Amino acid sequence: MLADWVIPFLTLATLEIVLGIDNLVFLAIVTARLPEHERPSARRYGIALACITRIMLLFSLSWLTHMREDLFVLFGNGFSVRDLVLIFGGLFLVVKAVMEIGNELKGAANDTEGKPAGSYWGAILQIAVIDIVFSLDSVITAVGMTADIPNALPVMIAAILAAVAIMLFASNPVGNFIERHPTVKMLALAFLILVGGALMADGFGIHIPRGYLYVAMAFSGGVEALNALVRHARAKHTIGFD
Repeated sequence: MLADWVIPFLTLATLEIVLGIDNLVFLAIVTARLPEHERPSARRYGIALACITRIMLLFSLSWLTHMREDLFVLFGNGFSVRDLVLIFGGLFLVVKAVMEIGNELKGAANDTEGKPAGSYWGAILQIAVIDIVFSLDSVITAVGMTADIPNALPVMIAAILAAVAIMLFASNPVGNFIERHPTVKMLALAFLILVGGALMADGFGIHIPRGYLYVAMAFSGGVEALNALVRHARAKHTIGFD
C-alpha cells in the first residue's frame, strides 16, 4: 500500500536532510577558496556527485551488510571497514578545519582567495568523498529501516533525491552567509572539528549522538546572533551621536 511507503520516505528524507547540514557546512568551507564565480557551479557539481555516490552505496547492499564485520582486532577493539572510513574521514575533517582556522588567524584567507589547495575539480572531489563519510551511517540505517518493505530501493532513492534537492536550494544561501560573516565561518569550522571528532570516536566504538553536536552548535549560533544584534545596536547608537 502507498501508506506503507509514505512514512519510511518521510522519515528517511528527514534523516538525510538533517545529516546534510554537515555536508552544507563542509561544502561552504571547501568552495570558499575558489574564485567567486566558480563557487555556485562547484557546489552544484559537488552535491550532484555526492547524490550519485549515495545511490551507488544503496545499490551495494550486500557490501554494506558486511561493512560492520571486523577486519582486525587491535588492543581488544575490532575494526571494520565502516570504522576505518569514519576514523580517517573524521581525521580529514579535523585537519581540514584546523588548517582553515590557521589561515583565518594568519589573515591568509584574503591573500589566497581563489587559490585553493586543490583545483576546481579537486574541491568537488573532496565534497563527494566526505559525503560518503557523512552518509555512510544514514544509508546503513535506511537499509535497516526498509528491510521489511518489498522493493524498498525506490523509496530510499526518492528520499535521497528529495534531500539533495533541498541541499541544492540551500547551498548557495548557506555558503554566501558563511562567507559574509567571518565569526560564523569560525563557528562553522569549529562545528566541523566537533563532527570530525565524533566520527573518529564512533570509529573507535564510542558513539556520540549527533543531536548533542547540533544543540551545541545551535546554542553557539544563538550567542553569535545576539552578538550581531549588539554590534548593530552599538553601530546605530554611534551613528546617531555623529
